[in-house]
Amino acid sequence: MTAPIRRLVLDVLKPHQPDIVEFTRAVADHASVDAVNAVLVETDREVETVKLTIRGAAVDASATEDAIDTLGGSIHSIDEVVCGEALTEQSPTPQDR
Repeated sequence: MTAPIRRLVLDVLKPHQPDIVEFTRAVADHASVDAVNAVLVETDREVETVKLTIRGAAVDASATEDAIDTLGGSIHSIDEVVCGEALTEQSPTPQDR
């Protein structure tokens, strides 16, 4: 059995419309998603860069990507993934200093 994705952090490029509220709600409406946190990182004339933190009991990464694509967005990078039966936080290492 594959370990479920509990948290997915994505760097997303999106158009100005839909706005960040509508965009976040649309991603959060997916059945595998319990909550989405969206932070505006950068904005320019035509697009916005948004950091999405998506949480659920078993987030469907492919369906989430499809939802983002449908909204006109694109995933620049997957910045964090937490899998397993529980959420875990990263531990500091010497490289983090």
